[in-house]
Amino acid sequence: MSQRRRRSLALLTSGVLALPLLTGCGAGDDEGGPAAAGQDIATTTRDKVADGGVLRWAVDALPETLNAFQADADATTSRIAGAVLPQLFVLDAKGRPVANPDYLEKAEVIEREPKQVVLYKLNQQAVWSDGREIGAPDFVAQWRALNGKDSAYWTARNAGYERIEKIEKGKTDLEVRVTFAKPYADWRSLFSPLYPKQVTGTPDAFNEGARGALKVTAGPFALGAIDKKTGTVALTRNPRWWGRQAKLDTLVLTAVPRAERPAALAAGKLDLAEIDRSGADRIALARRDASGKGGAGAGGAPAHGPGAAMTPAQATLSWANAFGTDEEKAEQEKEARTKHTESVKRYADEQKALRSFKVRKSLEPAYTQLAMNGSSGPLADERVRRAVARALDRQALADLVLKPLGLPAKPVGSHVALAGQQAYADNSDALGGQDAKAAQALLADAGWRRGGKITEPAGAKAGPESAPQDDGKTPAGPGTGNDGLYIVGQDDGANGDGAGTAEERAAETGAGAADTAASPVDGGRDRVSPVLAPAPFGAQQQASLLAQAAMARPVVDDAKRSAARDGDAADPVKGSPAPAKQATRTSGNMLAKDGKALTLRFVLPAGPGSESLRTVGERISQTLRKLGVNTETTKVADDSFFKDHIASGQYDLALYSWPATAFPATDARPIFAKPEPAADGSLLVEQNYTRVGTDHIDQLFDQALGELDEAQSRELVRKADARIWAAAGSIPLFQRPELVAVKPGLVNAGAFGLGAPRYQDIGWKKAQAAKDKKK
Repeated sequence: MSQRRRRSLALLTSGVLALPLLTGCGAGDDEGGPAAAGQDIATTTRDKVADGGVLRWAVDALPETLNAFQADADATTSRIAGAVLPQLFVLDAKGRPVANPDYLEKAEVIEREPKQVVLYKLNQQAVWSDGREIGAPDFVAQWRALNGKDSAYWTARNAGYERIEKIEKGKTDLEVRVTFAKPYADWRSLFSPLYPKQVTGTPDAFNEGARGALKVTAGPFALGAIDKKTGTVALTRNPRWWGRQAKLDTLVLTAVPRAERPAALAAGKLDLAEIDRSGADRIALARRDASGKGGAGAGGAPAHGPGAAMTPAQATLSWANAFGTDEEKAEQEKEARTKHTESVKRYADEQKALRSFKVRKSLEPAYTQLAMNGSSGPLADERVRRAVARALDRQALADLVLKPLGLPAKPVGSHVALAGQQAYADNSDALGGQDAKAAQALLADAGWRRGGKITEPAGAKAGPESAPQDDGKTPAGPGTGNDGLYIVGQDDGANGDGAGTAEERAAETGAGAADTAASPVDGGRDRVSPVLAPAPFGAQQQASLLAQAAMARPVVDDAKRSAARDGDAADPVKGSPAPAKQATRTSGNMLAKDGKALTLRFVLPAGPGSESLRTVGERISQTLRKLGVNTETTKVADDSFFKDHIASGQYDLALYSWPATAFPATDARPIFAKPEPAADGSLLVEQNYTRVGTDHIDQLFDQALGELDEAQSRELVRKADARIWAAAGSIPLFQRPELVAVKPGLVNAGAFGLGAPRYQDIGWKKAQAAKDKKK
């Protein structure tokens, strides 16, 4: 497994919240432009923040390890590290790193020839919680643990450390000199977080010692108790902290599934929680009702919630059944009515409690993309990929997800950075904007024609193909891996004609046809919104990729292997059956070539929290249908989406998100690296799940990685991005929304956007003095 790959994989799998703690690239100017959305954290000066108090902050799960450099580290691992360990560089509000004065007086390249030398001048007050100064021994131990030379260390991220030749003390104990064997532009990515030598000094301490405890720390908070029964991690104010004292006494990270967070907020179990669109809607409705602007539903029923969907006729029927002559039926109905009444009351109580919460909004440091598998099938032809890309209205897709949330809806113009970061530039012109005629011309040039002949085996099923295919034997539904097949473009058995109903219905409702069949929650009125931030799915994606990191080998393209296995299965000695007779039909308004219709497998996750991906996927399918392209949309269980489909190449089209990075020369390189053939005929794809890459792109990234002129390095990265756009393997669509519910009075916390939390400044606003109120 390459060192470069280890870092990229860990960066992706550590989750979006990890990125502000682990990334960054240079200080500066206006290069990259403004961020698409700023932070929404109720910024307040420290003198107006009260001393003391407790903050209960939601996380997805308790950490499996506290070692951020291990394969099963997650977003909670990184959040804890950000509060209790040295972060030499942290990201500002535009996603750009700045030296952290709590640990560094200065860090700079002092020599370029004959070798790059970086000098770190440490804050003279910086000490570990055991009283020892932070110094060169900690740097040396971490370098030796992460440089990849000692396989006894179980590491998942090594990039950059393998380029270091030596580390030594400078003129004083507060200076650390790092000499590189090879130039490394992204040197600021190293030693954040920095662990004490007690953790990194030996393989045993590294592998096991820091999984469930950190005995020595050096942040504004120290690690307190981890309670698996209550699902909490307590971070307490560090008495040895030399910087500005943390305002909070205790920060309690509390594991709560996202679907349960509105109820946990209402019950007083949480003060701060990232939520999805449905949770944000509930808070908005609660605030609206509190203002007196909310009205009752039909017949005096609640306007929303469990009782909203019940009509007067249904209520009458329920009463009749409950007090009818059929005693068994009456008993069942009375029990159902009791449960319903309890549900309505519980919902009303929760809504009352949610009235005081505020939803803070920004855009996550991650973007959603359309990935196109270029290893086989129609998309192996660059002209077809470019045609699909040119057909997309990226602005409309961004509007679909972000406008209802009141967030800026601007398509992402780069694969390697986000607006505000210095490496960002909109290079989408290298591909071209939306142009249906250009897309049609590209497809025609590739040989795809409307009304072409389609040959299929005799006895092939005719008629509608758009309904989910189910043989009645295979279990279906979320979590089974058989969540339904929906074919767009073949819904009426008319060879592509009759483009209407499904598309028109979806356009009217704003939801995909595949989603409309989902069972309503609480009577149908409070089902999850079709436009949600896919955060829970992000956790599933993270787990799948962490498992790949643990295997410590490059991703192998199973699609190539399966083809070989299929070929091996045929026995020429036994002979093969005579070919079936071929029936011929035309493709109608759809495209065909060489007897086959142009049909693309569109794979999407099926679980809760991925509604936005499915909604966007349906809109893309509708667009492609107008172009004459069929899509077979398959929804699969979240835990198999990456492992069994994306990583193995079993898809044509897919939607998933990449985290942003301020170190694109290091972290983007393996994501877009040209796949390399292995000895067994498979492909080694690193993290390039589209299997689309070129030697030139690789060369540009390699040049950027070794270029110490920062402006020139960023320019090389931008050139690589333009080439990636032209290759049309993946199409960035929009930044993911970030929605955070916040209790009244909490300041310097909320939707952090591209920036890093400053944990010591988070707290509760001081009560306003009486004389100030009179003013």
